[in-house]
Amino acid sequence: MARVRPSKLSGIQVGIAGEYLVAAELSRRGYVASLTLRNTRGIDILASNRDATKSVGIQVKTSQRPKPQWVMSRKAEQDVAENLFYVFVCLPPQGTASFHIVPRKVVGQYVRDTHKRWLETPGSRGQTHRDSDVRVFSDRGNEYKDRWDLLALE
Repeated sequence: MARVRPSKLSGIQVGIAGEYLVAAELSRRGYVASLTLRNTRGIDILASNRDATKSVGIQVKTSQRPKPQWVMSRKAEQDVAENLFYVFVCLPPQGTASFHIVPRKVVGQYVRDTHKRWLETPGSRGQTHRDSDVRVFSDRGNEYKDRWDLLALE
């Protein structure tokens, strides 16, 4: 039988796959995970402990890059409630998925700071960078990899 090489998924497929992978992982860990089906702005999954005494909202961002880096928008700079999190998913075409669980407040501060630094740093030819809505979050040190404990659902 011929070996089928996985190809890159479309952006929509990547996003959907990431949401279902996060919901599955939460369920595997004994939590209740409900996909919001796009009707809750900024929240893809509502997660709680089994008796629903603790809950969090999760926004999922998925990338097919092998490195832990995700492109975001300016909206990520907004600080929001403490029980809201991002779960960033690395979903490379080859290999296994990895999860990076980060409080939204941390993401907001990170993208604000790194974007400001980028604007203040001249480009490769000495030119001034133009502002845009694009932001990037990176967890290169894997500080947040598999940090499901940060959800504090125990």
